[in-house]
Amino acid sequence: MTDRIAAPWLAIGWLGAVLLPWYMIDAGFFAFGWVRAYPSAESGPAVWQIVAQNRWWLAPALLPLLAATWAVWKQDENTARLLVAAGVAGIGLILIQGFAIDHRGWTVAALGPGGPKQTGMGYGALALSLSYLMVMCRGLALRGYCRGDTFTVGAIALVVALIALFVLFPVLTILTSAVKDNQGNINFGVFWGKLSDHSIWGLDCLYSNLRCGVAWNTLFLAILTGAGTTLLGLAFALIAVRSGFRFKRLLRVMSVLPIITPPFVIGLAVILLFGRAGLVSTILFEYFDVSRSRWIYGLTGVFLAQLLAFTPIAFLVLIGVVQGIAPSLEEAAQTLRASRWTTFRTVTWPLLRPGLANAFLLGFVESLADFGNPLVLAGNYELLSIKVFFAVVGAAHDQGRAAVFALVLLAFTLGAFYAQHRWLGRVSYTTVTGKGDSGLPLPLPKWVARICYAVVIPWSIFTVIIYGMILAGGLVKAMGRDHTPTLEHFLTGFRIDLTSPQIFAGSAWTSFWTTLEISILAAPLTGAIGLLTAYLLTRQNFAGKRAFEFGTMLSFAIPGTVIGVSYILAFNVPPVELTGTGIILVICFIFRNMPVGVRAGIATLSQIDKSLDEASLTLGARTATTVRRVVLPLLRPALVASMVYSFVRAMTAVSAVIFLVTAQYNMATAYIVGRVEAGEFGLAIAYSSVLILVMIGAILLIQILVGERKLGRRQAGDVGVPAGAG
Repeated sequence: MTDRIAAPWLAIGWLGAVLLPWYMIDAGFFAFGWVRAYPSAESGPAVWQIVAQNRWWLAPALLPLLAATWAVWKQDENTARLLVAAGVAGIGLILIQGFAIDHRGWTVAALGPGGPKQTGMGYGALALSLSYLMVMCRGLALRGYCRGDTFTVGAIALVVALIALFVLFPVLTILTSAVKDNQGNINFGVFWGKLSDHSIWGLDCLYSNLRCGVAWNTLFLAILTGAGTTLLGLAFALIAVRSGFRFKRLLRVMSVLPIITPPFVIGLAVILLFGRAGLVSTILFEYFDVSRSRWIYGLTGVFLAQLLAFTPIAFLVLIGVVQGIAPSLEEAAQTLRASRWTTFRTVTWPLLRPGLANAFLLGFVESLADFGNPLVLAGNYELLSIKVFFAVVGAAHDQGRAAVFALVLLAFTLGAFYAQHRWLGRVSYTTVTGKGDSGLPLPLPKWVARICYAVVIPWSIFTVIIYGMILAGGLVKAMGRDHTPTLEHFLTGFRIDLTSPQIFAGSAWTSFWTTLEISILAAPLTGAIGLLTAYLLTRQNFAGKRAFEFGTMLSFAIPGTVIGVSYILAFNVPPVELTGTGIILVICFIFRNMPVGVRAGIATLSQIDKSLDEASLTLGARTATTVRRVVLPLLRPALVASMVYSFVRAMTAVSAVIFLVTAQYNMATAYIVGRVEAGEFGLAIAYSSVLILVMIGAILLIQILVGERKLGRRQAGDVGVPAGAG
């Protein structure tokens, strides 16, 4: 009897070997003009390439497919072992032939110069590789791995393979530069000299007015930002979920607005307010005789801008956690005559720990990797992300030094990751168990509510002012010099001419449509991979789980400048050639933003009892069905957080895409940076305003499509309980 799970994957493998183009199509991944000239040297499948083009080195990679097909047809006690062996051998042979030969010939010096040549892999190689991977997973499941669950084994293998290819491979490619000298030779002496440089670790600031090393500056700012964004996000989440505040929806909008703005635009708005010629500075000088200064440039300015930019991440993570706390636990404490403060301190606060830890980790890592805000506001306060940028694109062009800076950032991230696990420990935070729980969430203690209001309302007002400055900057001729109202900037970028053959006549339309298309593709894929990874980390036990979890955070920890350069180095030559295509931008966004979905998913899943999964499996449902019908509906807050974050980050990302965009695939932020460099600030701010409006609409659409998690509970505002009522 044929294996109904392995057979479809083998069919995909044969499709890749016999019909699909083995090599990459020059016109792009989604171009299908090759069909007209099929088969050819460019579009021919592997079997045709071997026979007609004498590319003999492809033949060994097809042999394991024959072995796997025979094993599935035979179906005996050796089938599982044969499937595992065929899958491993197939993947290994594809990698060997791919890395051994590139567009110049042999890549191994021992084989001599010249030799056969080939381009990057295409549809056929992708289909066959996926087939081998899933065949191997089917064999492992038949041998009892993960309790024989093929879905679980396949999901783990797929995520590991994707992370290995699109995170570890490019990162290792650039980090190897850290131990190489300028001639490309391994030299640990040069590496140690760069790593121990006084400019990185110097502590002169403790004894004099000299500056601290860039590593300590970066670490101090990251700790401040992580703590500040977590506390602000918690205040917003508590007001949104645990109060009767009548303007909850407005507060939610205010808390999320900064995440949909290009980071450097927030920095520009801060300068327009507090710079030497800023609005606040001018008012203080003219009416209170306070002299103008440059205090906003440095730690203060970057910290303020990062609070504005990254608080929404903490809010999106924490609101799902606050919603997931079972009211019955708090009601039990009240029944035992505990006060509201005692209940909050001993019941509510401990259950918030997973969300707080994940929110802090994300804020900490975001601060480490932030590039846009420091570029505008850092001044003389040196940070690692800026040092990386100038090491890569500056006059020195020291790729090895940039890699050393990236290693320091990785060390900080690993330390934060370890500290988070130590703080959470092995305590259970489960509150969603599947049992009925229609209790009313307990109102906040009076003084906690007052503190939250005292923080949230002024911060929301400040956010409105910041966005007022951004909007005003696009509606006047020159902010700070000529405040004459005008729509010239919007018309330059987004003019529509119905009488012209090119209706979208504005200069910004091309980059706008490209950005929108790539963001729409990246958002659902990011959410799906991120939440699948979170499910595997919280519901499955397997070897290397901690290393796997850290691997999901790796691309998030490294500055976008390093990610951009690493993608160029890794994917500019065979076997995987993606540079200059739109797909490389989609992939970059997926794996750069996936950690937010992972952390939000982990925080939410830690509150959902595993008995729900077990009940579904006991009733005969497969794991895939359980995930789709039981777990996924309870993960809606995390799914919204992941998709919203992915979409807006793809729309507003700067540091990575600045290296990956091309004339054909130009992104909105690259266009805006170009306008800023040309001194066209009005056009840059006008474009940013359009992006903000588009992303607000997209966020609302995502929330409508995904919906809200239903736990059978009433909300605090449903019965008119006033905030802080006591």
